[in-house]
Amino acid sequence: MRPVQEGMFARSLAGHDKGKLYVIVRVEEPYVYLADGKIRPLERPKKKKLMHVQIDYQQTEISSDLEIRKALKAKEVKNV
Repeated sequence: MRPVQEGMFARSLAGHDKGKLYVIVRVEEPYVYLADGKIRPLERPKKKKLMHVQIDYQQTEISSDLEIRKALKAKEVKNV
């Protein structure tokens, strides 16, 4: 299994946000910190256990909330 890194996409598998797509902004095993650029900006990432997310090893740039929103939108459109 490949290591989890910042900038990878992750989909929530558990909790009230089940099915939601995020970008990993920080990794502190066994947790990852997730942002979506809107409800969860870079300044306030969501802390979630690794076992509760499905990792997509494709990476994106995470320098701003705007770039995160654009990457998530492009990823969702591509998967539909």
